[in-house]
Amino acid sequence: MTTDLATTVLHRAVALRQPPSGCIHHADRGSQYCSEAYRKLLSAHGFLVSMSRKGNCWDNAVTESFFKTLKAEHLWRQAWMTRQDVEQAITCNINDFYNPQRMHSALQWKSPLDYEHNVA
Repeated sequence: MTTDLATTVLHRAVALRQPPSGCIHHADRGSQYCSEAYRKLLSAHGFLVSMSRKGNCWDNAVTESFFKTLKAEHLWRQAWMTRQDVEQAITCNINDFYNPQRMHSALQWKSPLDYEHNVA
């Protein structure tokens, strides 16, 4: 993934969800997330950055767990024809299932949308 792609996705996420200042942004130490352009964009939108120390995946277990879940529940079972197919499937999985519908233990086994509506 490139810095340009990561910043484009972050712009889209901010436009879609309009998060308040102080939201935590979890990421691994990928070069795109460590780049000056990406970090400036996070700062401009008031995100707090959560990133593991180099070589220590336990520091950012939330992100590591998310990607393990995404791979185990959706990606490993498929034979993908093109990179575009994978990108489209990941986008649909995150936007249509994981974020709005999938139950999470940290949310008392509610979906994010149900939890968000009950808290608001």
